Order: sequence, then C-alpha cells, then structure tokens
Amino acid sequence: MSKYLRTAAWERKEGQNPEGGLNQAGRDSYNKQTGGNLKAPQPEGGPRKKSYCARSAGQAKQFPSAAKDPNSRLNKARRKWNC
Repeated sequence: MSKYLRTAAWERKEGQNPEGGLNQAGRDSYNKQTGGNLKAPQPEGGPRKKSYCARSAGQAKQFPSAAKDPNSRLNKARRKWNC
C-alpha cells in the first residue's frame, strides 16, 4: 500500500462523467465503498427516471445558484437523464 491514501474514484475526476453524474468506474467504486447498488442513468424513461427527476427538481429549488449555472453538476446530470 502506498504511503498516501487515495480517495475513491467516485470522489475524483476519473470517476466522474464530464457531462454529469458518475461514469462506470465511479459507480463501481461507490458501490464497493458503500455497499450500494448505483446503476447507469435511465434517460429513455421508466420509474427510476421519474424518481430521479423529482428528486433533482427538489435539489434545484434548494440550491438556486446551482440551478442557474448551466455547467453545474446538477444541471449536467439532469440533462443526462433528459429531465
């Protein structure tokens, strides 16, 4: 093990998708670290899309500065999900 501890890939740039959200490496590292079960976006529709769009709309209300910035991670993820 190196003398410097590295953070998980989902917390670093290589685990994040430039268009928003996490890439496959980021999802895998998050699932490994937390025991979660993150899945890829479902932009074509379905119950996961409906749920995500409702939750992220609430985040947009809670963080108006992020909602106004077109390059915020929130707006990038919402575009990825076609919200």
